[in-house]
Amino acid sequence: MEKEVTISTEIITLGQFLKLADVIQSGGMAKWFLSEYEVYINGEQDQRRGRKLAVGDKVEIPEVGVFVVAAE
Repeated sequence: MEKEVTISTEIITLGQFLKLADVIQSGGMAKWFLSEYEVYINGEQDQRRGRKLAVGDKVEIPEVGVFVVAAE
């Protein structure tokens, strides 16, 4: 089941998104999290915490969940 995560800006970085989606507790955990878990954005694996996400992008993290970027 997909969880919608609402953003109030046009774009958001993957690191910020993980915090907003309650996957990590702080922005500082993003680097560690991305080195430990496979993250797929729109079907492509990406480990860059600065990767820009826009409304409609789908973030899949096996064993964690599937998230969709939604507009406010």
